[in-house]
Amino acid sequence: MIYVLLLLMVTAVWGWTFVLVKDAVTQYPTLPFLQIRFAIALLVMSVVVRRLPTRRELQVGAAIGAVLAAGYLAQTVGLTITSVGNAGLITGLFVVLTPLLNRLFGAPIRSWTWIATLVSLGGLVLLTGGPSGMNLGDLLVLACAVLFALHIVLLGRWSPGTSSAPLAMTQMGMCTLLFSAGGTWSLRAPSAEVWFAIVVTGLFASAFAYFIQTWAQAHISANRTALILATEPAWALVAAIVLAGQRFGLEQAAGAGLLLAAIVGHELASLKFEPSVQPAPP
Repeated sequence: MIYVLLLLMVTAVWGWTFVLVKDAVTQYPTLPFLQIRFAIALLVMSVVVRRLPTRRELQVGAAIGAVLAAGYLAQTVGLTITSVGNAGLITGLFVVLTPLLNRLFGAPIRSWTWIATLVSLGGLVLLTGGPSGMNLGDLLVLACAVLFALHIVLLGRWSPGTSSAPLAMTQMGMCTLLFSAGGTWSLRAPSAEVWFAIVVTGLFASAFAYFIQTWAQAHISANRTALILATEPAWALVAAIVLAGQRFGLEQAAGAGLLLAAIVGHELASLKFEPSVQPAPP
């Protein structure tokens, strides 16, 4: 039960930070924003861990961290172009994409996954106005959803048998390294508002969030984790309406409803009809 509650807190934070990040990256370059954000996360995790990662933790964390960095880059750049609501809902497709990518490791694709995929595609068309209405930001966030799904799959496959905190620290380190390689040249002092967004996302949406996710996924399955994380687009949608003042037309609202139904319905079906295999705790 503690894993569920903590992951729900993580998704609420992630949902709220869509608004926070969009406001920040309209004032500050994307790569330096991500560089400082993950450097703070790395510093916090280093204080928590207080030891170097083992060779396995380093290998696994670096590989998974590279995927995570690519996902965050695609999402953050996409968020500068598309709306908060679209970004949150499209990112949530990682839930449906997770079992599709799990097929790469031999896992079967269930009938409800295909149904949810079709429903979510219909929702995506209505939300964005179809292929002609989908802008570059929407496409980048869709790529982010694929990368986040891959991150969950790899974390579920590789995190059992490793220590959660050092693995999360290594992921933060890999993200910092990659963003520093591209962002240092445009680094400058952020404003107070941008600093607030950096600190909140660095501490709570990165360091603590990925430590909790890594720790939880060592004890519960990737699919069950995906169900809990499926609440993120709902939180993002609420934040878009309440904090960003976004309004949806009838067609967009129908698309948003279909996406949420596909995401949550898929994971409810997974829990009902597919036994969850618990990995051994480290």
